[in-house]
Amino acid sequence: MSGKICSARDAVAGIKDGATVAVGGTGPVLEPDLVLDALEQRFLADAHPRELTLVSPMAPGDRGGKGGLNAFAHQGMIARLIGASFSNYRHPRLIELVRSGACEGYTVGMGTMVQLLTAISARKPGILTTVGIGSFLDPRVEGGCMNARSTHPPVRVEHVDGKEYLYYRTFPIDVAIIRATTADENGYLSFEEEPNTLGMLEIASAAKAGGGVVIAQVKRVARAGSLDPRLVRVPGPLVDAIVVHPSQTQLSAEMADPLRGWNPFLAGALKAPLAGLPRLEGVVERAMLRRAALELRRGNVINLGAGVATHLPRIALEERILDEVVFTNEHGIFGGLMATALGGSFVPALNADAIMDSAFQFNFYEGGGLDIAFLGVGQVDVEGNVNVSKFAREWNGPGGFNSITENTPQIVFCSTLTSGGLKIEVTDGRMSIVQEGRIRKFVSQVEQITLNAKRAFAQSQSVLYVTERAVFRLGAHGLELVEIAPGIDVERDVRAQVGFPLRVAESLRTMDTRVLSEAPLGLAAEFNGGTK
Repeated sequence: MSGKICSARDAVAGIKDGATVAVGGTGPVLEPDLVLDALEQRFLADAHPRELTLVSPMAPGDRGGKGGLNAFAHQGMIARLIGASFSNYRHPRLIELVRSGACEGYTVGMGTMVQLLTAISARKPGILTTVGIGSFLDPRVEGGCMNARSTHPPVRVEHVDGKEYLYYRTFPIDVAIIRATTADENGYLSFEEEPNTLGMLEIASAAKAGGGVVIAQVKRVARAGSLDPRLVRVPGPLVDAIVVHPSQTQLSAEMADPLRGWNPFLAGALKAPLAGLPRLEGVVERAMLRRAALELRRGNVINLGAGVATHLPRIALEERILDEVVFTNEHGIFGGLMATALGGSFVPALNADAIMDSAFQFNFYEGGGLDIAFLGVGQVDVEGNVNVSKFAREWNGPGGFNSITENTPQIVFCSTLTSGGLKIEVTDGRMSIVQEGRIRKFVSQVEQITLNAKRAFAQSQSVLYVTERAVFRLGAHGLELVEIAPGIDVERDVRAQVGFPLRVAESLRTMDTRVLSEAPLGLAAEFNGGTK
């Protein structure tokens, strides 16, 4: 057998104090759990390696606060964190370490991080990007700094040919920890059971460019040269150590999750029949997403962000237009239904048409490949600014949000007007608020600017904010109410529930009555007839 194959303990034994360690995976997908657990056990036993710089574009781990990047959440183990996506549920100990000021923390957009890794692999000095200008990622706002200790953000403003950019400088990666399904004896990696491929290649090549070490966790080892070269996504010369984890599961979910284990419909090996898939239930969600679906046009290439918007393909399935549009997500998916349709994560998809690497996906988004994006919301303010990255004790990071919204001509935010106990009823096509939510999501000022509304308006982007009871549009003076659902009172149900003076359009109209009906919206007929 190859000299590259070793135990997880031996693989992490050479990681030195002060090293920069890049880790692949996101949520339940491609978590190198055995290697991370071994690294944590080494630190707990020896108090080494210490003062690490942890780099993770997508943040693996989805075991209810266990595993994943929590392996690094020990006093003295990390000196700084650079990431794009976090979760109080998935990474509570890591977030608390940053919140307490025990280490530096810097947020960089997911697409920017992937592009930065590509630049590192080519030994370039850095990258210039317009993504994040005017948001909390901009050094003139927060620079992505996560606490008071974080005083050296990895970004500055530069001007090239009279145009403004954010400049992120490159840095060496000492260790890359990635995952695949199969390794051959020479280290070639294939991903046949994985639902996504993410940025594994970029992470590995970035480490090798600076003389770093690449550790790959896999489910099995095959004979040298026996892998289908079309399935290999990381070539053998990039891989230094192979750690075999025979019980590695496709998704690192809890035992109760129906998506655990090997599911060929998530990896693109087979297509599942969709006839028996139950319809989306929940009167709030249905009202919101059916209204959002009215923005769809035949042939649209669509991004779905985290949150309720990931269920939009289920409405498209009901309307028999799933094959008339192309749903994508930031994790490389083209086509199909996000796995939230089965009660799982939105990262993988059921019946995907293509599973692309992260580098392509973000270049496609930033290059204007999308027609429309449907995204979730944490907070919206009077100017139309949106916060999805940090509110109260929730530290989510932006993920790929800023790359998604940068050059997309139409953006639809989907959110309830209030949250925390909201209940509505629909009777005879009219909506009534049975119980108002405890938490206002439309506030006077967002806690963090993830989308800068003035910049979006200046770029002539169309921005809608679709709630279960009302629709707002971004205008020259900020947020403006343009639609209300039948039965909704503007004063009682809208103005009284937002934390700012409400602007109401002179042309305020009633929401399309089809939205609150039990009958189909009729989108298939509209698409086939060529009408809007």
